[in-house]
Amino acid sequence: MRGLAVAVALTVLGGSTAVAVAQTTQDQEAKKPRVAKNIIYIQGDGLGPGQRNLIRLATKGRYGELELDKLPIAGMVRTTSVDPHEVVTDSAASATALATGHKTNNGVIGLDPKGRPVETILELAKKAGKSTGLVTTATVTGASPASFAAHVPSRDLQNDIARQYIEKIRPDVLLGGGEDWWFPKGNPGQWPDKPGEESNSPYGNLVEQAQRTGYTYVRNADELRTTRSNRLLGLFANEDMVDYGEDGKYAPRVPLQQMARKALDVLSQNPNGFFLFLEEEGTDGLSHDNNARGVIDAGRALDTTVAEVMRFVAKHPDTLVIINGDHETGGLSIEDYDTDEEKTDPRQEGPFPIPGSNLRFAVDWTTNSHTGADTPLTASGPGSDRLSGVLDNTEVFHAMRTAARL
Repeated sequence: MRGLAVAVALTVLGGSTAVAVAQTTQDQEAKKPRVAKNIIYIQGDGLGPGQRNLIRLATKGRYGELELDKLPIAGMVRTTSVDPHEVVTDSAASATALATGHKTNNGVIGLDPKGRPVETILELAKKAGKSTGLVTTATVTGASPASFAAHVPSRDLQNDIARQYIEKIRPDVLLGGGEDWWFPKGNPGQWPDKPGEESNSPYGNLVEQAQRTGYTYVRNADELRTTRSNRLLGLFANEDMVDYGEDGKYAPRVPLQQMARKALDVLSQNPNGFFLFLEEEGTDGLSHDNNARGVIDAGRALDTTVAEVMRFVAKHPDTLVIINGDHETGGLSIEDYDTDEEKTDPRQEGPFPIPGSNLRFAVDWTTNSHTGADTPLTASGPGSDRLSGVLDNTEVFHAMRTAARL
């Protein structure tokens, strides 16, 4: 009888414990934010599976893990546009799909295939009273950031995109390169023009126009660090902030991490939350050049920026973070290093050492253009569960909109 009593008592206690554990789990789940107050969309332009593996192997070792890969949700994103003449997307069509949930033709920014404007996630966030920002190491009027905040028939109309930014959309933070599209001919701006570069705004001095409407203009890292303005325009290069070419060096004058930190400081002051687009362009431009060493450097900067963002997220768990590539560039693959193949294959690049081992690897490229490969996505925060599995790029927009209830 005594043994039976003990068994009964243990059963009762066990049941109580189970109930208590279940209740604790429910309480913890109840405390998790259900709505994304903030959205941070981070893009490694041209960042396909090969680029992510290249960056990981070269910077973290054979079994290391990038900050990009530590987010709990993972998926793969299809990148196809609806262009009637091309199978593979460009940045304009892919970013428009991500930003608006609508497919379009290559080269088109924020318009559907019939030329009608389609509302972006940034515009919806602004309507909801949130702050907004575009930060990139490309030109701030380039195809990817523009697709989140402009509507033009061609990505080449960067003067018109700049004008729309300050006259219509008015993001609170605009940081990147591309001052040539803001200054009129004859006004070189802050940065010396390289051959083939020249200021060309047909709308006068758009920087001065921006200042008259409340933007503070910053021209370098020191000015960005010290400003206390809550509306920022920063242009840190004539065109892209990255030097391209087979021997191009990744050395933007203002690091992406610093731009991201300032943007988070400014945008997070809004009690309604914010939408922030962050982009590392070097992973694309240097892949176009088949410059694996440059891609590694750009990827290291991207991963450092992700770590900066996740430190912010640790204090603001009501933030949806998405890390994605708009398309893959270069057809990059990882191979064992072969000295004989290096002599016969002009596209093989290496060797690259793997930290913590005696191994070396090579990179092989198949093209200087984009490919149709799916891109890996990782995510965390409210609504991120909608981003697992294989997705169309338009579904990323719908996941953001649903998560923030926009």
